Amino acid sequence: MFMVVPAITDVTMAALCPGQDECSFAIFLSGFQQAIIGLGTLVMMPLVGNLSDKYGRKALLSVPMGLAIIPLATLAYSRSRYFFYAYYVLRTLTAMVCEGSVHCLALAYVADSVPEGLRASAFGILSGIGSSAFVCGTLSTRFLSTASTFQVSASVAIVALVYMRVFLQDSIVDGNLSTPILSSGKTKVDAIGNSSKKVQIFKTMPSLEDMLCLLKSSVTLSRAAVVAFFINLSDHGLNSSLMYYLKARFHFNKNQFADLMVISGIAGTISQLLLMPILAPALGEARLLSIGLFFTCAHMFLYSIAWSFWVPYAAAMLSILFVFSQPCMRTIVSKQVGTSEQGKAQGCISGIGSFANVVSPLVFSPLTDDSLDSKYHDKGGPSHFK
Repeated sequence: MFMVVPAITDVTMAALCPGQDECSFAIFLSGFQQAIIGLGTLVMMPLVGNLSDKYGRKALLSVPMGLAIIPLATLAYSRSRYFFYAYYVLRTLTAMVCEGSVHCLALAYVADSVPEGLRASAFGILSGIGSSAFVCGTLSTRFLSTASTFQVSASVAIVALVYMRVFLQDSIVDGNLSTPILSSGKTKVDAIGNSSKKVQIFKTMPSLEDMLCLLKSSVTLSRAAVVAFFINLSDHGLNSSLMYYLKARFHFNKNQFADLMVISGIAGTISQLLLMPILAPALGEARLLSIGLFFTCAHMFLYSIAWSFWVPYAAAMLSILFVFSQPCMRTIVSKQVGTSEQGKAQGCISGIGSFANVVSPLVFSPLTDDSLDSKYHDKGGPSHFK
């Protein structure tokens, strides 16, 4: 998935506004997609997390990892306007289940296996591995054509799904449940048994009241939820508008986007794999979270006042410190609940992040379009990468 991030802006612009560096329609369409995905994941994240507590992480991981292949395969076949619209619809529908699910379930899986005292370091290492995948994916984009980028990405997604199904050890928290959702063997179950299992599945679906009760059960958990909302609100706002801003301001293309992501990814990987296991035990998750939030603000502020093409590269380097935010916040959340509720808690926090996904485009899409129209429309920003 990371491979296509630098290329998707160019594909979107080529399909919707050929030959242009600024496109209001693309900005609003991306914002609309983000809002719809946010609404879907707001419902799905707590559900996926809760079901994983009953049926195991591996069974639930199969669903988002399988669905994520479909939109990638669409653009791997063609990037014409009609195929882009097909990708847009498929991506919107599948992302309601896929967006954040793999990360949420991976965190719950790690929490199942790692003692509380080591979770901050373990979550940091997990995020570091994700950052290294991000680096490899975006770096490969520099050496692949747009068509090859989507083809390779779809192929890697298939390999990841097969690897997970074959090699990952299952984690079923509820020992009373004998049959997972995805069963490789045939079992003889009577009609009454099937009916009771369907009822049991629906009972595991968390309501809004269940989520509120979970949040009210701990003051720390409630505060972490507030932090999660604002972190995701700002992150999604930045991510949805940054590439359009840089394309209009400095005429960046997929190669420069990939460079920025590689710099940010390498800095984040080094930080999470090397610094966080040392700093987390020494400073504690709360202090490290404060450091991460401070440098998140500094990182966004630098982008906002970028006066030259090199400033975004300097801002990307700050990821060596702002990447502490998410692992520390997730560690704090994991310590507030027992082993049998890790999926529910992580899913709840992911659902709150999804709600921020809904709010973010309502705020940032009009601001981005207005800013680009007033500053760069028909003026042509400084070009350094033609």
